[in-house]
Amino acid sequence: MSRTSGASAEPAAAPETYDWLRYAGVFVLLFLFGTETFLVSPLLPTIAGDIGVSEAAAASSVTAYVLVYAVCAPFLGLLSDRIGRRQTLLAGTALFIVSNAAAALSTGLAPLVISRAVAGLAAAAAGPAIWAHIAETAPDRFRGRALGLGMALFSCGQVVGVPLGSALAGIAGWRSAFVALAIGTAAALPLLLRQVAATPRPAAAIGAVKAVLAGWTDPALRKALLVNTVFHAANLGAYTFLGALLVHRFDLTVAQLGLVGILVGAGSVTGSLAAGRLGDRARAAGRSHLPLLGLWGVLLAAGVALSAGGPGLIAALVGVTVWFVASGGFVTDQQTLAGTVAPELRATSSAWLTSTMYAGTGVGAWAVGAFGDVSTGTLVIGVGLALLGALGGLAVSHGLRTPSDTRQASGRRSDGVEEAAESV
Repeated sequence: MSRTSGASAEPAAAPETYDWLRYAGVFVLLFLFGTETFLVSPLLPTIAGDIGVSEAAAASSVTAYVLVYAVCAPFLGLLSDRIGRRQTLLAGTALFIVSNAAAALSTGLAPLVISRAVAGLAAAAAGPAIWAHIAETAPDRFRGRALGLGMALFSCGQVVGVPLGSALAGIAGWRSAFVALAIGTAAALPLLLRQVAATPRPAAAIGAVKAVLAGWTDPALRKALLVNTVFHAANLGAYTFLGALLVHRFDLTVAQLGLVGILVGAGSVTGSLAAGRLGDRARAAGRSHLPLLGLWGVLLAAGVALSAGGPGLIAALVGVTVWFVASGGFVTDQQTLAGTVAPELRATSSAWLTSTMYAGTGVGAWAVGAFGDVSTGTLVIGVGLALLGALGGLAVSHGLRTPSDTRQASGRRSDGVEEAAESV
């Protein structure tokens, strides 16, 4: 059994252009998942007042979503690798519709938290399946751009989430935001049914627990997951305090912080699209799969340093933009790695990227918060871990250039995965 057995066959000569509309359904879903990420934040005071709890208690609905996603994603990614993208994606999408409808109907804290936990479960099922579907159906010369466009739309959704939630709550109450998500997801279902084809169910070469952990046995993926944890400890861990940092340094208002959010989104979209195009060009030229991982770490360090210690507001805002160009570029390159190095582990590897991202975010936020001064904490933790991530990114890229890893990328499994595959 070859390592590429799970990938769709690609034509010998890829066309010069590609029909991006074939991903319209999953692109819409990625946008909605991104919107979901920050939708609840501006609604917390209204939700808390309506159901009669504190804002801290209402925020547990956000925690439920994140924790369930982080814990369940690797196992549901394996499910996608085992039973197929279409089945997992459609099941996750249907559950996402139900969970948002349930959130809109919640009259107390417990139903709201449960509905948000179910939404996290739904996203954990559909998300890895989406990234794996894009990676294995896009021709190699367009794979990076397809993944980059998906990440750009996800980032757009994150930026839209806060103002959209606020606007809908102002017009029709907080429940309308969840109704809008349910309706938007339902509208994407016909596209998914038409565009995501059923695939043959691959044989289960190894046990479920071993398969979930198989990505950690692959040298390239193991390095990438460790680097992912460190990078996001600097990136999203420090981002947790970005609003407080800018208020502390420049006394910005809430409205002005909203404008900073536009820079965050613009930087993420730019980085995602640029990484996809540059990665495709590098692979077409026969160079390393991920020539820019180290650069994204250096750019992140520069952006964080400017944001936390740059001379004046303009320098800080430039820093925010550079920060999220690096963030978008790094995430896109990591998804490309997960979809290229180990085709039979695509969804599982993508899920581990998200889980390690959340783990890194938690560690980074704790580390920054341990400092008495937010500017000092952001500089020390953000810049230090970003540079460490840059070194790790260079190590990942160097490993992909070695003959052993090149052979792995073209068809060999590693360690127990290879041995089990040969026995099938």
